[in-house]
Amino acid sequence: MQPRLMLALLLVASLTVFAANLVVGTRAHGDDALFETLLSLRASRGLTAYFAGASLAVAGVIAQGLFRNPLASPDVLGTTAASSFVGKLSLLSYEALVVGQSALGVAPELLLPLGCLVGALGGLLLLLALAKRARDGVVLLLAGFLLSSLCLSLGSLVTSLAQESWELGRAVVAFALGSITGAGPRQVALIAPTAVIGTVAALLWSRPLDLLLSGEDEATVLGLDVRRARRWCIAWTALLTAGAVAVGGNLSFVGLVVPHALRAVIGVSHRWLVPAAALAGGSFALACDMLARAVPARTEVPLGVVTGLIGAPLFLVLVLRSRRQVLYG
Repeated sequence: MQPRLMLALLLVASLTVFAANLVVGTRAHGDDALFETLLSLRASRGLTAYFAGASLAVAGVIAQGLFRNPLASPDVLGTTAASSFVGKLSLLSYEALVVGQSALGVAPELLLPLGCLVGALGGLLLLLALAKRARDGVVLLLAGFLLSSLCLSLGSLVTSLAQESWELGRAVVAFALGSITGAGPRQVALIAPTAVIGTVAALLWSRPLDLLLSGEDEATVLGLDVRRARRWCIAWTALLTAGAVAVGGNLSFVGLVVPHALRAVIGVSHRWLVPAAALAGGSFALACDMLARAVPARTEVPLGVVTGLIGAPLFLVLVLRSRRQVLYG
């Protein structure tokens, strides 16, 4: 399919899904109070889900290009786990931080997003320090795996400690499962800049990412500073994942399934792949949010659970299909 046509279809799909997100579950459209709720709650929540999905999908494109592996995801760098761990830690320390709120000058509802950003920044600095010495991507991949494993273990420890308080334990578990319930204008103001900046940066680095697909040695021969490109790719991936985790927690499979599916349709050129991933990732997360609200249950199903339930089977189908094409042509 032509890339321009694909982008146009994805844009139409994004607008359609966003419009449907405002309407689904609404009965009386003539009520002024309901109309205000649609604009203030549904729109803010929809934008939060859309920007979070777009951020993770673009981060997945960068990670797959960096490691030259269509099965890579933003999680392999460890910044997602680091962001989640410090976010949980900020929830655990919520009362102590609120006491010192006047000294920090931070609103209590922003402690969790800021904690996620601090965690991603810490993981980023560690990876950048290792990237300066790493001769190839394998060392960086192993470092990201170790960082992710460590932060996941520490995050599990925080989750277990939070169970002493029912409300705190519930908040930590909801964050770990991935939820945008209660997202408002502040969450949109936080995720929108990181999503836009990260996507624009990925577009500007589309040429180096294309060169990396041919291998680090070949890219060096073609004049690319591989270590510099590697550091910047890590930075943009960390920025995008930090923003998504800060407002939505762990939204699984978005950064893996969307880029992997698009490569088979739109090709491997990052000039087209990055904007397509942003549109498709946002639409995917927004559609999953509608499904989460449509499930008949006493409590709302977390968005991260829905993305996992849909993303895992879809990813399996994509892998089996690609393998069948390799075997049978």
